[in-house]
Amino acid sequence: MRGSLAAPSRPFCFLGPPTRTGGSAPPAAVPRRRNAMGRRLSLLLAALALLAAPARAEEEVKIEVLHLPDACSPKSKKGDLLNAHYDGFLASNGSKFYCSRTQNDGHPKWFVLGVGQVIKGLDIAMMNMCPGEKRKVVIPPSLAYGQQGYAQGKIPPNATLIFEIELYAVNKGPRSVEAFHQIDKDNDKKLSELEISQYLKEEFARDGKKRHPSVHDEILADIFKKNDHDGDGFISAKEYNVYQHDEL
Repeated sequence: MRGSLAAPSRPFCFLGPPTRTGGSAPPAAVPRRRNAMGRRLSLLLAALALLAAPARAEEEVKIEVLHLPDACSPKSKKGDLLNAHYDGFLASNGSKFYCSRTQNDGHPKWFVLGVGQVIKGLDIAMMNMCPGEKRKVVIPPSLAYGQQGYAQGKIPPNATLIFEIELYAVNKGPRSVEAFHQIDKDNDKKLSELEISQYLKEEFARDGKKRHPSVHDEILADIFKKNDHDGDGFISAKEYNVYQHDEL
């Protein structure tokens, strides 16, 4: 019966290169510090490799202008109120998942541009667009519904979308730069209670509808309650500028 392997009578050791006298040099001790430095060097090289790798190209909206009117003005910008019809298709198979003409009794859709009322790709695709212009745009998943998709709208995950857009109107949106300057009579970049009160009276007169005098006071109080965040009795350009107009 074969017995178990017995331990050697003396420990095995690595014999280093022979010395000049014919003996063997003991193995050199490897400092722990050298191992730690090696690990740090490996991590540094890995980080440098990532930095040196070519950057991944950002996905962009592709825009094709189908029709451009001779008089292309005004052009849309962030914060404008747009009126448009658009049809949405899946790029994978061409199936239509949305048609604004079948919504709201066929009326064009109103929305404020650049503030997230539509998907980011449409906000980008409809910048610098004028009334009467038609565009076909291709929107990548990262600027549409991404990895999660939109089941209610029959849009699968990671779907590239195609929209055909026809723009009808470009209007000054709520909180427009023009409206701020119109209200700010003394050009101090903040709106006083007196300035907004006068603006409301002018708007009521232009509208022509009869209102009880208390309506003016209620609206004025509500405006300051919702917008005068620091309570100083003024609505600053920053407090007014909820749509982040560059001009303000």
